[in-house]
Amino acid sequence: MMLLQWFIFPPPPSVFIKAMSVISLTSIAILGFSEMRGKHLNYSKFWNSNSQNSTSKRQIKLSGRAGMLLLYTPAFLAAFISLLLLPHHHIRFVLLNSALTLHFFKRIFEVLFVHRFSSDMVLNSAIVISLSYFSSTSTMIYAQKLTQGLPEPPIDLMYFGIVLFLIGIFGNFYHHYILSNLRGTREKEYKIPKGAFLVAFTSLLFFSNGDIRVLLLKYALALHFFKRIFEVLFVHRFSGQMVVDSAIVISLTYFSSTATMIYTQHLTQVLQGPPIDLKYIGVLLFLTGICGNFYHHYLLSQLRGKGEKEYKIPKGGLFGLVIGPHYLFKIIAFVRVSFISQTVYAFCFTIGTLFYLMGRSYATRRWYLSKFEDFPQHVKALLPYVF
Repeated sequence: MMLLQWFIFPPPPSVFIKAMSVISLTSIAILGFSEMRGKHLNYSKFWNSNSQNSTSKRQIKLSGRAGMLLLYTPAFLAAFISLLLLPHHHIRFVLLNSALTLHFFKRIFEVLFVHRFSSDMVLNSAIVISLSYFSSTSTMIYAQKLTQGLPEPPIDLMYFGIVLFLIGIFGNFYHHYILSNLRGTREKEYKIPKGAFLVAFTSLLFFSNGDIRVLLLKYALALHFFKRIFEVLFVHRFSGQMVVDSAIVISLTYFSSTATMIYTQHLTQVLQGPPIDLKYIGVLLFLTGICGNFYHHYLLSQLRGKGEKEYKIPKGGLFGLVIGPHYLFKIIAFVRVSFISQTVYAFCFTIGTLFYLMGRSYATRRWYLSKFEDFPQHVKALLPYVF
């Protein structure tokens, strides 16, 4: 516990923030373990993996693009609005908010212009993910706002977080781009890869920005989900639908996590900052992560042509080493959010996201192994040469 005090602001006197920290960590981690066990959220190549034929017919489905927009738009708006409306008195708040805004902006951009979708999304899965993004973004921004006025942590990770953000966002986008190029215009087959917006946006508009850390958090969340909405609208090429209950679950998760993150940051504004300031490191990580994520989303969108839905083998970027480089850069992007924020909730949400994306990438690699005999065995799930 003493070690954590060097990196993290003291927890604000808010039962809500403390509860959301525990809930986010445990619930998202459970989703990751569920992915490893074969119980998936119903989107992308796993959109109908949990459904029997009779049950699948009764599920409400969204197109892949519509489902992905539902995932990222609420969180992006949350980060963007908070960036506009909340007072920004500290650079860490500004960096965190900006990083979240850019992150989800990149995802929206990829959905709109990069991705080529080959499957649907079940609505309840979309709702779960969207609520998770929205609530985590909002809570992270609010938690960061609460740290304004508190002593900084002894170790400042903010600038390191900026570097990681840049790596993560560029790497994620690059590998999304590779995946998008796997299919032609009308192709739908799967190929092997190679080579919560509303809350954040609203908080930008209405919350006072008394601390630079709160402002950074709100911008980061708003940008993150704007990126995701942009990707859904202009990048991704969808090959199927999404079950409506899955979309609802995901959307609510994004929504609630975004709102909680913003609220938590808001509470820290009167607290002493951690001895180590990580916010500028967080900004660098955010920029790296969001650009890397967007680049790999763009690569994925180039896998298919217009009207194509089959999966193909992606080439370029880190797809020759791992099946989920866009997930890797997404993790980097959320690590940068934690460094910018340096709140307990932000770190809890990031750790939960890490477990979930580990499970999702593990399931994705297992899926490719089952579908393609020529899938290279040396390609790992998430971390090159390791996992």
